[in-house]
Amino acid sequence: MPAPQPPHPVETVPGDPACGLLLICDHASNFVPEDIGLGVAEAEFARHIAYDIGAAGVTRALARHLGAPAILTCFSRLIIDPNRGRADPTLVMRLSDGAVVPGNARIDEAGKAERIARFYEPFDRAIDAAVAAGEAAGAPPAIVTIHSFTPYWRGVARPWQVGILWDRDDRLSAPLIVGLRADPAGLTVGDNEPYGGGLPGDTIDRHATARGLPNALVEIRQDLIAGEGGQAEWAERFAKLLRPILRPAA
Repeated sequence: MPAPQPPHPVETVPGDPACGLLLICDHASNFVPEDIGLGVAEAEFARHIAYDIGAAGVTRALARHLGAPAILTCFSRLIIDPNRGRADPTLVMRLSDGAVVPGNARIDEAGKAERIARFYEPFDRAIDAAVAAGEAAGAPPAIVTIHSFTPYWRGVARPWQVGILWDRDDRLSAPLIVGLRADPAGLTVGDNEPYGGGLPGDTIDRHATARGLPNALVEIRQDLIAGEGGQAEWAERFAKLLRPILRPAA
């Protein structure tokens, strides 16, 4: 089973609130507390259905590079998915990429409300506090969320190494896409691929779009960041791209 973690559902990485950036990792952990029985085989917790492989390492490394605050979850998305709106039918997954989640199959509204209060709301409050700190410092932050995606989906290889997801506001996503496509590594970069941006009620929608803050959702292919070396490489890549975007006069 996943290694034990602190009981608080959110990890907050301290950073300079005046740096103009807040990093978020919605699916950082595959941890499930002992009092929540999901009935899922142990092997499933190593898969993407439980967390975004490598995303937490990239987030922490990128926060170190830029001196930025970061918010990471300390619970599996199989408990509840904080990157979904409260009314989204996939907020608590009953079936995920072929894996049945028995502990979620018959969850009622009271059970959902309990998980929202225990996991989802502390995550939201931590983000709200970080945004408020940036505003108080005179630097309302751009919000970047870090995710990862599988190299194959339903047997089909995905050609992208990285994707940038966005909705109506491309102030941050557009220069990131341009920068990534100019990378000497010759990256295949997804523009709203492998997923579409603009999911109603997701983390970006709740915390960035609702406030008019610049934002981008980063998706990195999991095989590229499964180890510490790849995580360090991609964190450095994004740090180099974000510095001039966030501080163009520097």
